[in-house]
Amino acid sequence: MDKEHRVARLALGVALVGLGLWTVWGFLPSMAWAAVVAIGTWPLYVRARAWIAPGKHNILLPALFTLLVALVFLIPLVLVAVQLAREAHGLTELARNARASGIPVPDWARQLPGLGPQLADWWQANLADPAAIADALGRIDGSGMLGLGRTVGAQVTRRITVFGFTLLTLFFLYRNGPGLSAQMIRASERTFGPSGERVGRQVIASIHGTVDGVVLVGLVEGVIMGIAYAFAGAPHPTLLGALTAIAAMLPFAAPVVFAVVALLIAWSGSVAMAIGVFVLGFVIVMVADHVVRPVLIGGATKLPFLWVLFGILGGVETWGLLGLFVGPALMAALILLWREWACGQAAAVDEPAAAG
Repeated sequence: MDKEHRVARLALGVALVGLGLWTVWGFLPSMAWAAVVAIGTWPLYVRARAWIAPGKHNILLPALFTLLVALVFLIPLVLVAVQLAREAHGLTELARNARASGIPVPDWARQLPGLGPQLADWWQANLADPAAIADALGRIDGSGMLGLGRTVGAQVTRRITVFGFTLLTLFFLYRNGPGLSAQMIRASERTFGPSGERVGRQVIASIHGTVDGVVLVGLVEGVIMGIAYAFAGAPHPTLLGALTAIAAMLPFAAPVVFAVVALLIAWSGSVAMAIGVFVLGFVIVMVADHVVRPVLIGGATKLPFLWVLFGILGGVETWGLLGLFVGPALMAALILLWREWACGQAAAVDEPAAAG
């Protein structure tokens, strides 16, 4: 093939890839999330496939695993929604009583060292006075609240759509995973040579490590904090522990949950317990986010601690929640290429579970 034909073929390939990406641009988040979930759960899928008759692999097992993934995300959300519905009446009654007679200054507000008298005075002027509460509620812009409701509704609809297409993509990844994996290995070898497969395996190892570091560590945080909530006398400690576990999987979300729980405990009069819960949560989050997670991810990808940390934080800042997995994977691939180029090392990467 002469030079002109090669250039024309390359230009056509680039144009087709660009048009294809433009066409499916809105579905790329769903595809990326499905790939992350499929890679993270693939070892379990391979073990389950070994237990089931070969003829049932095509539909039954992919559908079952897709359903299990959906339930993992949906069950906590349903529990939260049910609990919120149960508490809605109580909140409505509290708002009605506050409008009628105000909210009395709690004892713990006066007991706070240093800030107690000032907080009690502010509370008396703004929350204990029914007229002040009615004035504050009257200043709420109805049209602004309606616009906020529309924005929240649009975002929820978008998230539900992404989740639905993620599950659909995940089903086909489970179903066609072995063949797709073999095709990607051959394509990477033809395009990048021997380094192509090593980079792919490094990315997969990074995603496995990130899933362990994010999901498992988040669950452990939720269990520990749930026990602390029960010991401190927080309302609904099991539900709040589950919320903490979910929040611990998101960057900087767990402190919001245990801070709110600490306020609820303080509201009931246990200021010392509230402070203890907040300090314990802060320590656990610091250790998990800055020690345990980087070690788990770095151990799977042989990345230095600093690059794991940069990958996590920079990935979240650039890509959003998806960057929690994309950031470390990119850092792992770049570090592998750097080692091979600068040091002449064909870095060993842990073999992922067999696709076939």
